[in-house]
Amino acid sequence: MFTTFQTALSALNATSAGIDATSNNLANLSTNGFKASSVSFQDLVTQSLGMAGHAQPGAGVVRATTTRSFTQGAIASSPGPLDVALNGDGMFVIRNAKGVQEFTRAGNFKTDLSGFLTTVSGEHVQAWTQLNSDGSVNTNGAIGDIQIPTGNLRQPLATQNFSLDLNLNAAAQVGQPTASFSQPIQVVDSLGNTQTLTVAFTKTANNAWSYAVTIPASALTTAPTAPLATGNLTFDTAGKLLTPAATAPATANNIALSVTGLADGAANLSINWNLNDAAGVPRFTQIAQPSQVSSNTQDGAAAATLVSVSLADGGNVQARYSNGQERTVGQLAVASIRNPESLSAVGNNNFEMSALTAIPVIGTAETGGRGKVLGNSLESSTVDIAKEFTNLIIYQRGYQANAKVITTIDQMSQETIALKQ
Repeated sequence: MFTTFQTALSALNATSAGIDATSNNLANLSTNGFKASSVSFQDLVTQSLGMAGHAQPGAGVVRATTTRSFTQGAIASSPGPLDVALNGDGMFVIRNAKGVQEFTRAGNFKTDLSGFLTTVSGEHVQAWTQLNSDGSVNTNGAIGDIQIPTGNLRQPLATQNFSLDLNLNAAAQVGQPTASFSQPIQVVDSLGNTQTLTVAFTKTANNAWSYAVTIPASALTTAPTAPLATGNLTFDTAGKLLTPAATAPATANNIALSVTGLADGAANLSINWNLNDAAGVPRFTQIAQPSQVSSNTQDGAAAATLVSVSLADGGNVQARYSNGQERTVGQLAVASIRNPESLSAVGNNNFEMSALTAIPVIGTAETGGRGKVLGNSLESSTVDIAKEFTNLIIYQRGYQANAKVITTIDQMSQETIALKQ
């Protein structure tokens, strides 16, 4: 009879633990990146009472154990510029105030007073911040805290290359107004000032044009005695550029321009006029359509102030400047953990490694089986409210049933005592 009492008590303890887990799941129904816990029950080792046959009544149930299921939560769009979500395996890497590495699926990040990217509870988000010479992020080094640039002034970048995509009118007659065409293009000097170059074309014969690149005399300390560059273009009968001929590499027939003695005191400009695109295809055509430019580009940039910072797809930290340009200043680190269910929850939706956790492999999103990082998105909780309410009813019924067992055993004990009277 005493054994039965202990068995019923073990059930009360187990169902209480199940209710605790269900309550915690329901409490985090709206917690971003929360992973619901499932409850497991196991019976205690049965005992032999020394009776004939196989009479082995059970000894109850082990206190319930909880296991987090790292299934994918629904991805919802978010207006927050620093909100990101992981779609697939992996976890964001963070560092707490004690310097201990932790992990989280919650991507609702923010910046602190010092401009560091943190979780809502203050842990520092880990990322790569070292840039290569071409402006890309070096992901081969160590990860660390990322400090969002604030009030940052980007220095001007002098123009080194420009291009024009245009058509010259094949129907133009030499000596007629349509045989002349010019196009201004603005470039940037070392002080961030804009200088205007003008490229003029003149038809000299069938399928032949001359060009001249000039700059206004007011832009220079000394009036120029000649154009910055002159030359000739010839086309075949299909309107394709013959000379200068496209060669490999594509930059071999670029036209070099040198602008010296700028009136604003800026350094001399050395600019390449790119006649071909990156694939070596000429940017000029000559067909019987009005002469016109379809596009022009130049790689200079005026000085600009930082306007905003956001987290983009792939985990890139993008800085946007007042001149409309964007620059990548970092990339979030993503950890791949083979057995994430072994992680220990430490609160604030964060996890630490336990003795059973496999060593995390840290890399970039969408590599090594890691999931995608989506900007302007958040991962929802994986709690299924219908399932949790069902479990709650089952645990309640189980608790009531075992409580009834205890009252029954108590009544039987009272009756047994009464037999002595």
